[in-house]
Amino acid sequence: MIKHLEVRTPGKGLHEITDAVQDWVRASGVDEGLCTVMIQHTSASLTIQENADPSARRDLESWLDRHVPEGDPLFTHTAEGPDDMPSHIRAALTATTLSIPVVRGRLALGTWQGVYVWEHRAQGSLRRCVMHLGS
Repeated sequence: MIKHLEVRTPGKGLHEITDAVQDWVRASGVDEGLCTVMIQHTSASLTIQENADPSARRDLESWLDRHVPEGDPLFTHTAEGPDDMPSHIRAALTATTLSIPVVRGRLALGTWQGVYVWEHRAQGSLRRCVMHLGS
């Protein structure tokens, strides 16, 4: 079973999609299986992260910004602006695919875990994810 999910991101940061993924899993009727989510972009990524305290997400974003800064003079891939190459590096360092077990019709996430699109570009974009559910 496959579904396409579009996520409009307002700009850099972690944007939660847990409810959209969980709603699809619930509607599928699958009791046990594996949900795979893949983002179809090279300048955004996916992650499972804390969804209770926003400071954890801000700290992650700040850490990545420090380690992969915009405007590095060594970058040659800058056709789309100063965040072009850094966004590709950030996506390469994180994940473009997640696999989440489904147990009793629900994503088997921990108490404080959420599924996020991690936008690495300064300007928002329409991001496409492909979700697959197998039992």
